Amino acid sequence: MTNILPPEFADLEQFSDWALGSEPQRYAKRLGSTMSEMQAFYDAVTARAEEAISYCDKFTLDDMPEDVLNLMHLLYSMVTVSFPVECWKQPRVPDSGATALDCVAEPVP
Repeated sequence: MTNILPPEFADLEQFSDWALGSEPQRYAKRLGSTMSEMQAFYDAVTARAEEAISYCDKFTLDDMPEDVLNLMHLLYSMVTVSFPVECWKQPRVPDSGATALDCVAEPVP
């Protein structure tokens, strides 16, 4: 297995499939995951979130190494699953039916 995160975060490699570069990808991953999968991911990343943010802050957005960018994407995915894990206890927004929201622009990188 090829490591995609900085060596300091090797313990999070098991969740590297959550290091997704766009909001639509992160949302699709959320909808396709079970609550137990999201809970395990959320617990692991939130335990290291402050450290990961500090690590990412050492680099400018214009000159961020790929492994650090992957770590930042992992943090973005943690945010994406935070409401389902903390509040709703389900991947979808409660009582939203077939409602969909498409992100047409998002921060770069």
